[in-house]
Amino acid sequence: MTRVDRSHIRVKPMLIAPNDDLTAHAVSLNPPTRENPDGYHRLIGGSVEPGEPHRDAIVREVQEELGAAIRDLAFLATVENIFHIDGTLGHEIVFLYVGRLDPLPPRTDGFLTEIDGTVLPVVWRRMSDEDETIALYPSESVAWVRSLADRGGAR
Repeated sequence: MTRVDRSHIRVKPMLIAPNDDLTAHAVSLNPPTRENPDGYHRLIGGSVEPGEPHRDAIVREVQEELGAAIRDLAFLATVENIFHIDGTLGHEIVFLYVGRLDPLPPRTDGFLTEIDGTVLPVVWRRMSDEDETIALYPSESVAWVRSLADRGGAR
C-alpha cells in the first residue's frame, strides 16, 4: 500500500472584512505569480495551529497580522481551495467568516505582517467586483462576497 503525504493540505480560517458602508472589504495584495502576473488578492487570515479551534485562529491571526480585533464575527461556510502558485499545487480547507475589523485598515498604505515577516499591502476591494481584474482567493469566496453585497453586507 502506498502512503500518501497529506501534510501539504492546510487548514485556514479566512475573513471577509467589509468597511463600515459595506461597499468594500479588506484583502491582502500579493505579488505576481506565473498564474497571476498582476498579483492577486487574498482574504485576511492564516493557519490553524494544532489543537486550536478555527474561530480562535481567525481572531489570533487578525490580531497578529493587523493588530485588530473582529466585531460581529460570524461563520459562513467551509470551502475547499485547490490552486497553483508558480506551478506548485496548493490545497486548503478554509473556514470562511465575515466580521468587521476594529480598527479598520487605512484606505491607503495599509499593510499586514505575516508570521515569516513578509509585509503585504492591505487594500480595499469593492464588494461588487464584477469588473475587477485581480483574482480573489480563495476563489470560492467570491460568491460569498457578492452575496453579502447583495444583502447589504455583514450581519
